[in-house]
Amino acid sequence: MSKKILVINASPNRNGNTAHFVQTLLAGRHYETLNLVDYHFGGLGQVFAEDDFEEIYQAMVSADVLVFGSPMYWHTFAGPLKVLLDRIYVHEGTDDLAGKDLFFIIQGTAPSHESIASTDFIISRFAQIYGLNYKGKANYLSEIKALQAKL
Repeated sequence: MSKKILVINASPNRNGNTAHFVQTLLAGRHYETLNLVDYHFGGLGQVFAEDDFEEIYQAMVSADVLVFGSPMYWHTFAGPLKVLLDRIYVHEGTDDLAGKDLFFIIQGTAPSHESIASTDFIISRFAQIYGLNYKGKANYLSEIKALQAKL
């Protein structure tokens, strides 16, 4: 039985470099993608009349493997991913995400060592709090093979 893989793409460009990195990582595997640009959800404390957060969250809960993908903007990941992580806080204390594997793709033009370390810390801390198995990150296409071995 194959694992259900869900990609959360935080890029405003559905078919950009982030999507290309994910396609390379998951070559030959079946997966679903949620492009956050297609959803409407507010930050923590904001719930809009037409808020798609629970739809996104339930898709995450039903997956076995999560892949977060984002371009690097202003030395961190894209805002929609940050908003999503903030909103998930309403489910803190549950084990909804526990045991799932988590991979992180963060790509951009010449990210600094500090930027990479900061984003990696945030994602690894998120994984720790919610019981996910953080398998690692890739900032460059050359790092994809190491992640593929962990799928």
